[in-house]
Amino acid sequence: MSTNQTVVGASASLRAVISAATRGLVEREALVEMVALSAVAEEHVLVIGPPGTAKSEAVRRIARATGGQYFEYLLGRFTEPSEIFGPVDLHKLKDGLVETDTLGMLPEADIAFLDEIFQGSTAILNTLLGILNERVFRRGHTNVRCPLRVCVGASNSLPEDTALAAFADRFLVRCFVDPIPDPMLEQLLESGWSLNQPVELPTAGLSDIEVLTGAVRKADMSGVRQLMAQAIRTLRGAGITLTDRRAVRAQKLIAAAALMAGRDKPTEADLWPLIFVLPTREQQSLGRDSLRDQLSATENATLPIAAEEASLGPLARATRVAQAARQILSERPDNTNAEQDRAWRLQLEGIAREIDAGFVPEQMPAELIELRVRIIEVLGQSS
Repeated sequence: MSTNQTVVGASASLRAVISAATRGLVEREALVEMVALSAVAEEHVLVIGPPGTAKSEAVRRIARATGGQYFEYLLGRFTEPSEIFGPVDLHKLKDGLVETDTLGMLPEADIAFLDEIFQGSTAILNTLLGILNERVFRRGHTNVRCPLRVCVGASNSLPEDTALAAFADRFLVRCFVDPIPDPMLEQLLESGWSLNQPVELPTAGLSDIEVLTGAVRKADMSGVRQLMAQAIRTLRGAGITLTDRRAVRAQKLIAAAALMAGRDKPTEADLWPLIFVLPTREQQSLGRDSLRDQLSATENATLPIAAEEASLGPLARATRVAQAARQILSERPDNTNAEQDRAWRLQLEGIAREIDAGFVPEQMPAELIELRVRIIEVLGQSS
């Protein structure tokens, strides 16, 4: 089999895995896709959002689907380094060697999820830096290579402390998540209940990710380098400055996106990961608007939700809200069942609130305006 066929085969396997892993995760599809993209690019992800928003479940799905060694931990002020990296090996300590027993701990993980990551002590974060940057764990006499593909850190908010902000910069990808909106509560409850049931996932295997990672390292970026530079200039013109390090490393995400889409080398359709490299929610929103023309050619069959979210922003949300509105309107229950009618009307009211909260009138897409008018008319009718 040729190298190109091997890459295409690995991409197809990963596509099936991502599709299955996102099933039932309401409004978290983009997060799953970005974790998978980051694993291929050998970069790390920082997820910002309130507790209880399925951040860890999204990461677990990818870990299970790839069959990789998974490590997860909730950090606190009093978390000891041994809880993350492993205890000191007492047998070797008797011989005067301070070595760490890393069995089953983060240094042996392929995929890791660290919740409340900025709560970690200085000792933990300093040791973690070596693993994130160099894939090397150093502690006492221990100095070992780590197989880590991607580390996902989670927090309720971005840190304001300068030292923590510098640590956060080691996470190239930024994903911001919110609680599920009113119109999708039924889907949330149904999918949340189904989490109690075992989910069968096809397995891509870490070997497929490694094939794609190898291709990323050799990717020909010459065709998009000028386009990428122009996009960065546009961002600078809008007041958004990417550090040199983030700009250079973003190329790996763009190369990975192209390969996962089945392309030999990146094109203008693969520039969209730049949005997820922007450090804050506000910068990402402004970046979408500033790069709307450059990202108009965005297309990725393997990572469709993340690509759409990056290139369209509010328009992607409008599309999903419109789809939900049309579906609910088409499912009007029999008027003889008062309970079902009340539940149905509550869903419509949730849609109306979502439209009003998410879009100012002068910027509301025409389709949403029409649907809102229709919803208000229906709600005004007697049951």
